[in-house]
Amino acid sequence: MKCGKMYDFIAIEGNIGAGKTTLSQMIARHSGAKLVQEQFADNPFLPKFYEDPSKHAFPLELFFLAERYHQLKAHFANPDLFQQKVVSDYFIGKSLIFSRNNLSEDELKLFRNLYDIMFSNLPKPDLLIYLHLQTEGLQKNIKKRGRIYEQSIQDEYLDAVQKGYLDFLRQQKALRSVIVSMDGHDFVEDNSCLDRIYSIIERKFPLGVSYVDLSEDI
Repeated sequence: MKCGKMYDFIAIEGNIGAGKTTLSQMIARHSGAKLVQEQFADNPFLPKFYEDPSKHAFPLELFFLAERYHQLKAHFANPDLFQQKVVSDYFIGKSLIFSRNNLSEDELKLFRNLYDIMFSNLPKPDLLIYLHLQTEGLQKNIKKRGRIYEQSIQDEYLDAVQKGYLDFLRQQKALRSVIVSMDGHDFVEDNSCLDRIYSIIERKFPLGVSYVDLSEDI
């Protein structure tokens, strides 16, 4: 694949603890792009969800969906003319992925109707990078960053989220997605790893899902 200029709108995704926020910050600084970050800490239902998922899952997912929609809508309605490139540390499609794991059948049906309306009114990323890390690595990162309400997350939940992401991406034929295996790689401590990721955002990928192994020359 040939190299070219950076995509105008890049979204970084991954499971809980994959490093998407850190990487999006690095890419934005490196490229001079506008950074759009999810304000997950503002969701009052998040700590409650981890305590009692069945009771708080629906308001949790509705809050996230509304916040993501309003944030992206506000940004793209008033773009910064001097910063045309955008890097986001989330893709609004994650709302559908998590809702499938967390909601009952009736709740999911209502949620999906709302999601479809919002999704159709937002620009789609020109490139989505999915950081794929095995559960052991995710748990290590979760423990390291020390958010109290995350410390009880079970491996089974992370496995289900990972499967949900991969199934979702494989179905998005009109979305340009790149799954990057991060096992054994640390872009925070290893500059060569980070440089390889930087090269990804300038490669021309086809629509659909592509896979990148950072151990290979790219």
